Amino acid sequence: MRFRAKMVDVGCLNNFTRIVHTISKLTKMCTLRLTVHNLYFMLSEKVGSGGVSMWCELSQGNFFDEFQLEGMAPDANEIYLELVPENLSRALRTTQHAKSLKIKLTKKHCPCLTVAADLPSLSSLSRVVTHDIPVDVIPRKLWQDFKEPSVPDFDVSIYLPPLKTMKNVIDRMKNLSNFLVLEANKNGEMNLKIETDLVSVSTHFKDLGNPPWDDDDSQGGSQECAKMAQVRVDIKRLQQFLTSQQVNPNKAVCNIVRERIVHFILLHEDVSLQYFIPAVG
Repeated sequence: MRFRAKMVDVGCLNNFTRIVHTISKLTKMCTLRLTVHNLYFMLSEKVGSGGVSMWCELSQGNFFDEFQLEGMAPDANEIYLELVPENLSRALRTTQHAKSLKIKLTKKHCPCLTVAADLPSLSSLSRVVTHDIPVDVIPRKLWQDFKEPSVPDFDVSIYLPPLKTMKNVIDRMKNLSNFLVLEANKNGEMNLKIETDLVSVSTHFKDLGNPPWDDDDSQGGSQECAKMAQVRVDIKRLQQFLTSQQVNPNKAVCNIVRERIVHFILLHEDVSLQYFIPAVG
């Protein structure tokens, strides 16, 4: 079992650093799945106990100049690692001006992802900074627990307003309640609402647009399209998701399963991030 990769382009390095930083803000522990073509950062908590799920997919060819992988077996050319993403994020932040970056799976006192950065030097000698990040290798028999989540059978799908705008709204609302109602319809309208015994506050967004997942979605009457689907969520979960973002997506989509779950999809040219927040009663 071997893994070795090299990154030379500064733009790719900075982009990869931003993505890992985003992951580190979303979860304290995650699974990194390495395949020949892609990298995946995964989190799957128990939704029944209020847990969230995350699935972040990167095409390795868009980041790495060299990428070598030998999995656990010829018919299973993959590696699954459990790690603390903050440790990887911290290591990458020290390599912002590196001439190149190497990442490989090593065996020190325990399995590690070793990050080695070739940094600029005033002398002719190279200056290499190395970080050893402890990881746990997940055995093959447990791989079935880490499957890509399917897009839920949602009631409404809608494009999100600018994430920074949405974050500013949530930041003001969080002091009023622990919970927020997010609702949207097929007319491109979305509302964020706080309702308590003492106060009722709402923010309205219009003309956001609805993704064309299914042409049948647009066949409903005006009353059907205006009907709101809503979900009540923990406002801290939503704030955490919005605060963490450094992906700068080209498209951001929200899918609502009425009273059950809200599913966010952030799409960029070289990365996709899915995040699931379950409803609260």
